[in-house]
Amino acid sequence: MTISRRKFLSTSTLSVAAMAAAGIVCAEELPKDIKWNQTCSLLIIGTGFAGLAAALESHYIGMKDVLVIDKMPIPGGNSAVNGGGVAAAGTDMQEKAGIKDNPDLLYSDILKAGGGLAHPALARRIADESVANYKWLRDEVGVKFKAVYFHGGHSVPRSHQVVENSGSGYIIPMLKKCQEFGIKVQLKTKVVELITNDKGCVVGVKARRDYKFGDENSGTVDYIRATNGVLIASGGFSRNIKMRESHDPRLDKRFGSTNQPGATGEMIQMAQRIGANTIHMDWIQLGPWTSPDEDGFGNAPLFVEASVGYGPMVDIKTGKRFVQETGNRKVRADAIVAMGHPALIYNSEANVKKKVLGVNMTQEQFDKALKDGVIRKFNTIKEIADYYKIPAKALEEENELFNKYIREKKDPQFNCMFFPDSQENNKGPFYACRLWPRVHHTMGGLEINDKAEVLSVAGEPIKGLYAAGEATGGVHGMVRLGTVAVADCMIFGRTAARTAKKFGGC
Repeated sequence: MTISRRKFLSTSTLSVAAMAAAGIVCAEELPKDIKWNQTCSLLIIGTGFAGLAAALESHYIGMKDVLVIDKMPIPGGNSAVNGGGVAAAGTDMQEKAGIKDNPDLLYSDILKAGGGLAHPALARRIADESVANYKWLRDEVGVKFKAVYFHGGHSVPRSHQVVENSGSGYIIPMLKKCQEFGIKVQLKTKVVELITNDKGCVVGVKARRDYKFGDENSGTVDYIRATNGVLIASGGFSRNIKMRESHDPRLDKRFGSTNQPGATGEMIQMAQRIGANTIHMDWIQLGPWTSPDEDGFGNAPLFVEASVGYGPMVDIKTGKRFVQETGNRKVRADAIVAMGHPALIYNSEANVKKKVLGVNMTQEQFDKALKDGVIRKFNTIKEIADYYKIPAKALEEENELFNKYIREKKDPQFNCMFFPDSQENNKGPFYACRLWPRVHHTMGGLEINDKAEVLSVAGEPIKGLYAAGEATGGVHGMVRLGTVAVADCMIFGRTAARTAKKFGGC
């Protein structure tokens, strides 16, 4: 039986680049029957933090004809629904607040949380460029910051919050800059194949334009030539249940996700088909601050992350604390999952007014969470116990003990970090929120070097292919610290643009 070369390329999972990685030489050229419908310099797949940062950096360094595409009808991806903070170590805002921080401390925190699995060169780049990235966002993009707050696992408060309290505070000004600079952003365009030449270099993509999410036969075929290469900035695979179960069988359909529906990871798989290596795929992070009383990311995380170190987290069945409230995400999420039922965190109104409202949540967001029953108000600790069917005496005793730890600023049980302005939870009203983890961030993805080049299974850069953001692995290790991923996306998105400008495509 004779198989045409065209049919072979479209059906074989062992592509040109994969054969090259395996030592099989293919001397044939790119199929002559491809008609390029569009040509650009750098093709960026994804309109989140990484993709838009790369697009803007491309403009600033003089690269013309950049094209940004996204399969979804609305730009921003997960970035648009992000909590709004970006990590930076050693900023003017921290100095003004009396917070001592530096890149070495951030680097150390990333490695510690990552359990030794974070690739040092990648973590180092994030730490060293975090302040420059913060200044770039503020001075060049026009992002408005309002406060610095603490995220579990960090040594000091270094999460810089935008006035919008969500990722839209970055995405909207970045999109405005793209429009101002004439950078084309093309939505409803799904990549279905990475196209390589006879040497395994990525020269463009086959896509479906006017794609309707969920209908894989929708749209028309569009071939896009990328003279300076292709950047995968398409995010992770938290919404792909089959893919995540493959790496962690526990994470079946019982676990929801904080991610938008398009986080399905197919670009990672497409890169694998041309010989790309993946790492840390079975490290999938659950968010310990989501609530079973709302869907998606919601408002609960904004309340919870500003409450740790001020209010206790307790087991609803016993009324007892069970974990370090200021611990990293994995520590807290694993502890809740191990209990097998939701946990509860609560805080006094005095602490809520001081640390939640105006820092992580607007009054409007807080009021909506109250109206929706995500956050509930109680006058006494006994009212909390009665409503959630918690043993009242046990909860009252635990509250008194936690207040003692707050006074002494020391927790001999779980080593919770207390902040200088934390107040005892001894006077109502109190605000409480139930917690049950959701799949939040896929730590694994395509292996890259510190130039944002995608590496093959042989450990060599695949020419013409770059990646940044949650589509990559190795940056954080087994646990990602809150708001570090925002810096990761932007720093490596910008890095990819500079690499593509310097080294070009094929």
